[in-house]
Amino acid sequence: MSTANQNIEQLLKQCNDGNQRAQLEIYNCYYKAMYNTAIRIVRDSYKAEDIMHESFLTAFSKIDTLKDISVFGSWLKGIVVNNSIAEYNKNSKENTIALESVLYKVEDDYGIAEDDSKSEKVRCILKTIKQLKPNYSLGLTLHLLEGYDYEEISDIINISYPNCRTLISRAKESLRHKLSVNI
Repeated sequence: MSTANQNIEQLLKQCNDGNQRAQLEIYNCYYKAMYNTAIRIVRDSYKAEDIMHESFLTAFSKIDTLKDISVFGSWLKGIVVNNSIAEYNKNSKENTIALESVLYKVEDDYGIAEDDSKSEKVRCILKTIKQLKPNYSLGLTLHLLEGYDYEEISDIINISYPNCRTLISRAKESLRHKLSVNI
């Protein structure tokens, strides 16, 4: 086990005891990734921040229910995704999804940044994903950017497994078509 992982596990044990300094250190380790996850789904920086903060509060208040602290990062990401999906669904029903025209920095686990001049193709793909129908954009974001498989996506957005596969397939085809037109 690496020193960083041991340090995280020690901090999480301190968080379980209510140590606010440890909570702040954990927050500082994970907030960028959690914000990026939320903003890719809700597409609103203010809502993404709120979701991120609420997710950390939920995680810290329920950390004693986490059986294996070595999976804290994925557990926290699951909370963020669920909260983001709930907000997305709420806005979809109200038909008030705010699409930001300002490009925001998006980094995935591989360090690909939307505002990185070396990643023009990545920036074009991410921009095109945002232009797809909302359910296609959500499906591709969860599958391609967040790394969820079909079964997990079908659970998250409450559709059947076959419908999820169809949704992702159609979303990919729509993305291919839009990219071929744009290039």
